[in-house]
Order: sequence, then structure tokens, then C-alpha cells
Amino acid sequence: MAAGTIRYWAAAKAAAGIAEEPYAAETLAEALEAVRERHPGELTRVLMRCSFLVDGDPVGTRSHETVRLAEGGTVEVLPPFAGG
Repeated sequence: MAAGTIRYWAAAKAAAGIAEEPYAAETLAEALEAVRERHPGELTRVLMRCSFLVDGDPVGTRSHETVRLAEGGTVEVLPPFAGG
């Protein structure tokens, strides 16, 4: 199991109530499931509209189950931005 950091931006940060937190997961799907368990409610809704970067690389349309997380890695949670 890899350990790293999840960083929340904009509406995701507001919904989580924190800027970042650690993950312990093998895949992005596992990390996001743990996030949903820790932060039920608004963050769960915000995550459905977010894009994700894993170690600087866009996840795009890849299945989250196929996106492996690295030890010491970073997941950026990016909600849609107005005008961006």
C-alpha cells in the first residue's frame, strides 16, 4: 500500500474543510473511496465534478481503478473553475 498526499483545491478544499490529507491506497479509486468515507456530504458531490492529477499527470478519462498511486505521491483534486 502506497502512502502520499491528497491536495484539495477551491470548492473541494471548502467542502473537505482542509487543504490536504494523507492517503494510504494502491489506486486512485481506493484513495477516493477513503475520502468519501471520511468526508460524507458536500465533498462527495464535489468529487463527481472534479478532475485529478496524479504526480502531475492528468487522469483524464482513465478508470480510477487503473490509476496506480506511488509511495510519496500526490493526488491533486481540481474542481471545475469558472472561466478556466
